[in-house]
Amino acid sequence: MGTGRALGWGAALAPALLIGVLVTGCGGSQEDSGPGGPAADGPASPSPAATPPEELCARIVSHWSREALDGDGYGDYQSMGMSNGQYDILREVVDAARAERERAGRRAAERLVDAEARTRCARLYQDGNPTERPWS
Repeated sequence: MGTGRALGWGAALAPALLIGVLVTGCGGSQEDSGPGGPAADGPASPSPAATPPEELCARIVSHWSREALDGDGYGDYQSMGMSNGQYDILREVVDAARAERERAGRRAAERLVDAEARTRCARLYQDGNPTERPWS
């Protein structure tokens, strides 16, 4: 009978132990981490680097330039997530890319889109964010 009682206690303790493991976690001790994660004196994980505004500009201008190159018009710059300055760049880039496509083909036009978007966006943001007007 003593064995039956031991199994009874083991069966009763197993769920409690499982819950205890789940609640406390299964890695590291309380000394290793505090309420917010790793201990304050441990190495901090690096935060993701922010993408520079000129690079974001070049990406969005390149994307919408390809869309406009395939179609015959432009959308509303605000619905594209662009500023007025970025939209101006888009129109200039698409005009140049259409001429390049006629002259040298689609691949040449796409290379031009990327190069011109980078160059023109770098120029737009050369003095920092154009924040004088929200639509710049």
